[in-house]
Amino acid sequence: MTWDEWEQAKAGAGQPVGMQLNEVAPVGGGGTGGDGDLVVRDDELGALGNLAYDIHQRFSADSDHARQNTFDAATELTNDGLDMGSALTELHDAWNTKTGTLKEACAHISNHLDFSRAAHAQDEAEIVTSMRNAAGQEMTVSRIYDYIK
Repeated sequence: MTWDEWEQAKAGAGQPVGMQLNEVAPVGGGGTGGDGDLVVRDDELGALGNLAYDIHQRFSADSDHARQNTFDAATELTNDGLDMGSALTELHDAWNTKTGTLKEACAHISNHLDFSRAAHAQDEAEIVTSMRNAAGQEMTVSRIYDYIK
């Protein structure tokens, strides 16, 4: 790098840096319902949670097919004085650890999505019931706006 390039780099470093995120331009202006808003529907969360639960259940069964036979083979090889037995035991233990981690992650995802759905439904019910006037009638958006002015 030459001295001139160094000076240009230093001068450029002092300028403000901006960030631009890729997004879809909102329809009708503002962030109120444009195509760029993040929307997750309850049925989608439920489907994802069910999928995670299904993976957990299937993997729990499918990952356990050779576990006992592998352990028995490792024990016999070790008893016969072969180093391969201890290597197979390490493989057996590593496999059990990895499958346990994957099953735990799937269960965590499923439980978290179930919790998120329930918490969202509870929040929604609280918002609906708290948006009433003293007479117990639902408050419209225009009526709420009157309070903000």
